[in-house]
Amino acid sequence: MTTHDYNGHTHDHDDNGGSLAVKEMAAACVKFVDSLSVDQKSKTLFHFNDGERVFWYYPPMNRHGLPLRDMDENQRSLAYALMSSGLSEAANTRAHQIIDHELILESIEKSEGIVSFVRDPDLYYWTVFGDPMGSDPWGWRVEGHHISIHMHIYRGEVISTTPFFFGSNPAIVPAGLPHAGRNILGSREDLALELASSLDSSQRSIAVIAEDAPFDILTYNSSKALIPKEEGIRGGQMSGSQKEMLTSLITEYTSQVRSDFEDKGVGKVFTQLRGDGVENFHFAWSGGMDHGQKHYYRIHSGDFVIEYDNRQNDANHIHSVLRDVENDFGIDVLREHLLLFHVI
Repeated sequence: MTTHDYNGHTHDHDDNGGSLAVKEMAAACVKFVDSLSVDQKSKTLFHFNDGERVFWYYPPMNRHGLPLRDMDENQRSLAYALMSSGLSEAANTRAHQIIDHELILESIEKSEGIVSFVRDPDLYYWTVFGDPMGSDPWGWRVEGHHISIHMHIYRGEVISTTPFFFGSNPAIVPAGLPHAGRNILGSREDLALELASSLDSSQRSIAVIAEDAPFDILTYNSSKALIPKEEGIRGGQMSGSQKEMLTSLITEYTSQVRSDFEDKGVGKVFTQLRGDGVENFHFAWSGGMDHGQKHYYRIHSGDFVIEYDNRQNDANHIHSVLRDVENDFGIDVLREHLLLFHVI
C-alpha cells in the first residue's frame, strides 16, 4: 500500500505489519492532515519530541493546535473521525457531549450573571505529533475544556493512551435547560458511591483518607504524575461483591479506548486483573458518600492511577483522569527502545 506523508513523499507499507486499529487511526490522521491548508498545518503539526506533546490541561485556555473554529465542515468531519478512531463508542459519544456541554454552561452562567471564560464548543483543538506514515513514534491530541485525549503509536502499536481526562460542568444538567437530567459521567460517580456505601465501619476507617474532598484532582496537569504511595483500602480487604464493584469502576476508565487494541501502559492493568484481580488496587475516599455531597476518590496500584473529584459548583462539577505514572505520553516504552529524544 502506498500513502503520502505531509511533505508529499510516498511510503510503501507492509499490510501485515501493525494492528488494523492502528492502520485505521493512521489513515484517519493522514486524511485529516491532507485536508488542511499550509497555514492550518503550521498550527497542527509538531515534531514528536516537541515539549508541547507533554503539556496538557483541561480548563478553557489558549492552546496550540487547530481549533474546530478554524476548520470547514469537511475538516471537522475528518477531525472527529480521527478522534473516534482511538475511542470506544461510549467514550466518543461522551466526548461529543462534553463539547456540546459548553453551550449549556454558557446558558447557566449568563442566567446567573457570572462573567467567566468564553464557553465555546468551537474551541477544541487537534494536534498531531510526528508522521503516522514514518518509522518513528507519532501521536495526536484532542483537547479543550474538560477533554484531554492523547494517543501515542510506535511500530504499529499503541504505546500509550494516557493522560486521559474527561470532565463535566454541570455534572447533572438542571431542569429547565436543554438535555435536563443529562449526566455524562454519571456511571463513574454511581459505581464509586455504591462501592463506598457498601463499606462497613472498619473498612471505611481504612478507605477514608480525609474528611473533605480536595478542590481538584491532586495530579492536576502535571506532565509526570506525582502521587503519594497507595492509600485507602486494598481490594484484598474487600468482599467478593465489593471486588466486583471495584473491577467495574476500573473498567469504566480503562474501556474508554477501542477494544481492539491494548496499549502497552494500561495493558499492564489488564494483565494484573487477569492474574491477581483487584487484590492490590487501593481505593481511597474523601468527603461525603451520598449524591450531592462533595467527594473525591482515587484508585491506585503502582503506576496505575485513577483520580475523580466532584467538589466544585456544589458537587455538580466532575474532573476525572486516568494516568500511567511511568508511561504517560509513552515515555517508558520509548525509553525502553532508546528512542526518547534519540539521545538516550
